[in-house]
Amino acid sequence: LNNIKCLNEPVLLHVSTKKGKGYLPAEKNPVYFHGVGCFNADTGESVNKEYSLPTYTQVFGETILEMAKKDERIVAVTAAMPEGTGLVKFSEAYPDRFFDVGIAEQHAVTFAAGLATEGFKPVVAIYSTFLQRAYDQILHDVCLEALPVVFAVDRGGIVGEDGATHNGVFDLSYLRNLPNMVVMAPKDENELARMLTTSLAHKGPIAIRYPRGTVEGVKIEDYDLPVTIGKGEVLQKGDDVLILAIGQSVSEALIAHVILAEKDISATVVNCRFVKPLDAELIGTLARKIPRIVTVEENVRQGGFGSAVMECLCDQRIPGFLIERIGIPDTFVEHGPQKMLRSKYGIDASNIVNAAKRLMRDVIKKNKT
Repeated sequence: LNNIKCLNEPVLLHVSTKKGKGYLPAEKNPVYFHGVGCFNADTGESVNKEYSLPTYTQVFGETILEMAKKDERIVAVTAAMPEGTGLVKFSEAYPDRFFDVGIAEQHAVTFAAGLATEGFKPVVAIYSTFLQRAYDQILHDVCLEALPVVFAVDRGGIVGEDGATHNGVFDLSYLRNLPNMVVMAPKDENELARMLTTSLAHKGPIAIRYPRGTVEGVKIEDYDLPVTIGKGEVLQKGDDVLILAIGQSVSEALIAHVILAEKDISATVVNCRFVKPLDAELIGTLARKIPRIVTVEENVRQGGFGSAVMECLCDQRIPGFLIERIGIPDTFVEHGPQKMLRSKYGIDASNIVNAAKRLMRDVIKKNKT
């Protein structure tokens, strides 16, 4: 480095490093220590309990592998993250149909667009936060041409101990405003598998957004049965409050439903499934009957799912509705445990309950006046 300072010409310094150098557990298991939470410094073992449930990433990897057995046109693309995106088994089973383009997300997307023009079914698996790098390519090379590229958007939402740079809290906002793009998020692992079937049958750009962490523990069945694009589902019925949730927030909405029932507040809970296209017919019908609405998403509020719902209600001229949008405020989410961060930013059952109670109080005040 001191010699380089004295050179008056362009210089390239290539340093060949060893991942985990100096810490034996990391040297022996570099993949695990690439992104790790709290661990015992003496042993290198995680201090968190082991989970018997698989992660959403693992379910994605297993499902896409099964689908690839039936359709040789399915190919997988990732940007130096085969382990992180769950594609190791795919790469081993189908080395000629797996493409790791290195840390070059822009190239990954344009490369996938080229594959799509030749009749392949490319699945681009990239973390939400890194997909931001390829926004121009998504817009011009995929959406403008309406090409059938599947975006498997991993680590959508709060990722916690991966750190502030890895929180995937902008994707619903930056993807839903692109023409030709379909954006969806599953409530559980079975819906993730079904959405993969949906995406591979779709004739245009489509994104599936799923979180970091373990699944809900439901049985995966009928994964080859596609989800109807643009259609949500009513999970619980009530007359006082309408809770519209997307993705992993659906489970918190269902917990809130139980708590609200104990407080004599009945809530309708909808798994909206799609941020684009929204199920405008379902939302409009319910909002006319239940004009007290809570939207829940693990995404920034600006331009996200809640904003899409408000646009939908305004476009349909739904009169007199009251709405509480639960999501990430205008800030960058810091490093920390997922549960703690969700509580801090109000994206959990207790805050959904509080939002519903505020809406009910507003109705009482309005009636008194």
